[in-house]
Amino acid sequence: MINLEFNKNEDAMKLAVSQLRQRWEQVSLGGGKKAIEKQHDKKKLTARERIEYLRDGNTPFTEIGALCGWEMYKDEGGCPSGGTVAGIGYVSGRQCVIVANDQTVKAGAWFPITGKKNLRMQEISMENNLPIIYLVDSAGVYLPMQSEIFPDKEHFGRIFRNNAKMSAMGITQIAAVMGSCVAGGAYLPLMSDEVLMVDNNSSIALAGPYLVKAAIGEDIDILTLGGSVTHTAISGNADYRFESEEACLDYIKSLISKLGHGPKAGFDRIAPAPPKKDPQELYGIMPADATKPYDMLDIIERFVDNSEFEQFKEDYGKTILTGYARVDGWAVGIVANQRKMVKNHKGEMQMGGVIYNDSADKVARFVMNCNQKKIPLIFLQDVTGFMVGSRSEHAGIIKDGAKMVNAVANSVVPKITIYIGNSYGAGNYAMCGKAYDPRFIYAWPYARLAAMGGEQAAKTVLQSQINSLKSKGKELTPDEENALLEKIRERYEEQSTAYYAAARLMVDGIIDPVDTRRMIAEGIAAANHNPHIEPFRTGVIQV
Repeated sequence: MINLEFNKNEDAMKLAVSQLRQRWEQVSLGGGKKAIEKQHDKKKLTARERIEYLRDGNTPFTEIGALCGWEMYKDEGGCPSGGTVAGIGYVSGRQCVIVANDQTVKAGAWFPITGKKNLRMQEISMENNLPIIYLVDSAGVYLPMQSEIFPDKEHFGRIFRNNAKMSAMGITQIAAVMGSCVAGGAYLPLMSDEVLMVDNNSSIALAGPYLVKAAIGEDIDILTLGGSVTHTAISGNADYRFESEEACLDYIKSLISKLGHGPKAGFDRIAPAPPKKDPQELYGIMPADATKPYDMLDIIERFVDNSEFEQFKEDYGKTILTGYARVDGWAVGIVANQRKMVKNHKGEMQMGGVIYNDSADKVARFVMNCNQKKIPLIFLQDVTGFMVGSRSEHAGIIKDGAKMVNAVANSVVPKITIYIGNSYGAGNYAMCGKAYDPRFIYAWPYARLAAMGGEQAAKTVLQSQINSLKSKGKELTPDEENALLEKIRERYEEQSTAYYAAARLMVDGIIDPVDTRRMIAEGIAAANHNPHIEPFRTGVIQV
């Protein structure tokens, strides 16, 4: 399979992965080396160091939102990783959600994207019935942007509403206050099951000393007001105090080790088997040019067990592959856009990446089957949209597309979506985009998310603007048209990249293609902790 084109693709993908790693290394420094040194001078660990100490060695840590906030808030100095380090890791052998405020980023203050990320982590905990550990070290809401994080439904206050809901659901919540915890943020630890504090560095208070002085004229220092001794011996707000962060984190490990074990969802798993085809070849299979075709089967065979994929309706609706496989032993159903040209039953060529009537019909049936059999679904997206034109419209493409969307929307088994390449228009929705509640959602470095392709979108917007100018009696010269087109194209291309999506948490992260197998397996392992699966109902479907 290796040829000149393969080598070119491989070089391009490895370059993209190298850039991804460089950007991760950049955000992993949080507020920078000087801020990290200041943290260490206070005998405090950084957010990443706390997580590394807490989690079990030689186990995977699935970081969520590492590139959250990427190139956002430039006027504010940036907000690396959204000011919070978070993910799913193993603590005392148990999968847990871990959320750690990064005090090196604006003293751990909450930007709008910080709130979105913390809510996403609570959502993951609730959806998968996983214990959640909060490592608190935050100055509270970033006041210059308070209007964008304070009053609305999905803003800061939703965190505490979720605390209450999660407690009622029986989800374990442990809060270790490692530094500051002020104002409304003080409710988070107190609404958790158990509260741990560290001597000399941690504090909990509805108002800090300055605000107390301004409000009631009282002079008091922060440790007397709300330090570890105050809250363990006087107010009773905290349950434990420790001389060091390490001792505090050790006790969290002890608490997690004693949790009872509940029922599982029961997704089928056997002994894992590695792919027979080399996963490293994913780099060369995926074209650097998004317009070039490739065989999606080659992608699937490099991350599933034994490279075995049992196709469902192989000869029908060929622009989408559907079938059963195993990933790290877990049984899965896979729905993937076929990106090469295929022939239908009439011998007519169909464009890869396009959803036709028959492929939409096939997916709807397959999704129903997976729900009937309680098999998790994996969606591999490289889709340009639904087929258009009179022939498709007369054949009922909207009806068949609606059938597919209905089945995906009402699916009750866990869904994991990977944006491999393009994700355009209604194809994004039908193939389980973010709006359709995938349990986890990731992107490869080349992925693009948009209403339509950049070139088509730019020309459409340009024509609209030209018509608007004409209505005002103004004509553009050809050079002015070209300059405007290029400006629109650049803006559109920038806003459709995987990094733009990751910065705004439209995806949980950008991943190295060879990590696809691990991310899927860890996602299903997490989902298996929630035994409650609603009955599958689709409602009204036109057939």
